[in-house]
Amino acid sequence: MNNKKVGIIGAGVVGTAVGVVLGKKGWDITAVYDINPESIKKFSEHVKCQEMALPQEVSRSVDILFITTSDSAIYDAVDTLVGHKAFHKGQIVIHMSGAQSSEVLDKAKEFGANVLSIHPLQSFASPDMAILNLPGSIFSIEGDEKVHEIGEAIVNDLEGESFVIDRKAKPLYHAGACVVSNYLVTIIDFGVKLLESTGIPKPMATKALMPLVNGTVNNIENIGIPKALTGPIARGDITTITKHVDCLEEMAPEFMKLYSWLGFYTAHIALEKGTIDKETMEEFQKTFIKELSRNFSAS
Repeated sequence: MNNKKVGIIGAGVVGTAVGVVLGKKGWDITAVYDINPESIKKFSEHVKCQEMALPQEVSRSVDILFITTSDSAIYDAVDTLVGHKAFHKGQIVIHMSGAQSSEVLDKAKEFGANVLSIHPLQSFASPDMAILNLPGSIFSIEGDEKVHEIGEAIVNDLEGESFVIDRKAKPLYHAGACVVSNYLVTIIDFGVKLLESTGIPKPMATKALMPLVNGTVNNIENIGIPKALTGPIARGDITTITKHVDCLEEMAPEFMKLYSWLGFYTAHIALEKGTIDKETMEEFQKTFIKELSRNFSAS
């Protein structure tokens, strides 16, 4: 596979990491383009290849084309290449967006190309961090079935694991990734704000909670869900939850809705864990529904 010529349009964080890691594995990275000259300069510090003045020059010269622009720019890049008839038969066109399906590349198929979306379930803060973190990531592969093998070969040389998803399910897949990555920040911020409501300064509240966050993540990794669930709901301790609710109502009522929705869902996980029965789960849920009804009617 790695005797094929590879080009990259979009020399940002992910594009640079792909070029570096695949290049080290022997893939022939031959051409790169980015609208930002500074990005090209940084890319060239890691990967030696032709720096093209136009994206169509990259596409015409390679067998495998990565379009690793921002999500919104993928459409424009494809339209530009279509306008210049820069795709060709047998070419494999790949993007690495989590939000977009391979459908955004479909115009390339009019020229006989095949399309794939290969998305790493990973967060990258910078090119250097991406080069370190891309290997070992888990990737989704979605697109033309006859080139899934190429996608799997790419993932293997990125030292990752992969699974295949259907195109129509891509938004739901991305929603799951957003919940874990983005909403985790929201959940931690929620916990910090509850501690702040007691008078603890925000920096200390954050510092105090981080060992708990890390310990929970380690538990999830080592024993999985639902076993990693601990706390009063998992123990069936309705008295403690009632105290939480009463104190929230008095000291931080603005957080009651979010607390109640999370508690309602957590009761399901506790039932799955087997540490509470259905009757106890329903008792918890009635408590949370009562608070939600009260807060929604108040708002």
